[in-house]
Amino acid sequence: MPTQAPPCILGSTSRYRAELLRRLLSDFEQRAPGTDESPHAGEAPAERALRLAIAKADAAASGITGALVIGSDQVAELDGLVLDKPGDAARARQQLASCAGRSVQFHTALCVLDTRDGRRHTHVDLTRVHFRALDSHEIDRYIAREQPFDCAGSFKCEGLGISLFERIENEDPTALIGLPLIALARILRDAGLPLP
Repeated sequence: MPTQAPPCILGSTSRYRAELLRRLLSDFEQRAPGTDESPHAGEAPAERALRLAIAKADAAASGITGALVIGSDQVAELDGLVLDKPGDAARARQQLASCAGRSVQFHTALCVLDTRDGRRHTHVDLTRVHFRALDSHEIDRYIAREQPFDCAGSFKCEGLGISLFERIENEDPTALIGLPLIALARILRDAGLPLP
C-alpha cells in the first residue's frame, strides 16, 4: 500500500512564487515566514539568498510536523552590489538605468524542510540577465506600465520586462521569477510526492 504524500507549505506571501508552485501542486498552504531579511556584513549575494531561503522555511515550519515546507529567496547582483526591491518609481528608474547594456546575476535559493525528519534540501540557481541598451523614455514607459516596485532588479520577466533583455542564461527559466521549479520538482519527488 503506497504511503500518503506529505502536505506542502509555501513559506512565502509572494503571489509570484504561489503562481509558480501551482504549476506543480494543486493543493498547498501559504504561510508568512516573517523573516528578517537584513543583510549580514561581508555576505556574498548567493550566501544571502540561501541563508534567507533556509530561514523562511524554518520560520514557516514553526509548530508543523509531517509536512514539506518550502522557502525561497532571490538576490540580484550588479558588479557585486545587491539590487534590492526598488519600492518606488525613482529607485526603479535608477536601477534600470544602471542595468542598461550590462549583465545582472540573479541568485535564486531554495530550501525544502522535511518536518518528518528535520532534513533540509537546498539548491541555488544562477541566472544571468543581459540587458539591452535602454533610453530614459523606454525605462519610463516600462515603469508606468508594470510598476515593478516589488521585484529585485525592477522588472517582471514574466511580463513586459522580457522586452528589456538581449538574452537570459540559465538552467531553469522559472528561477528568474522566484522559484526554481526544476530543482523543486526533483526534491519533492525524492520526498515522496508523485510528480507529474
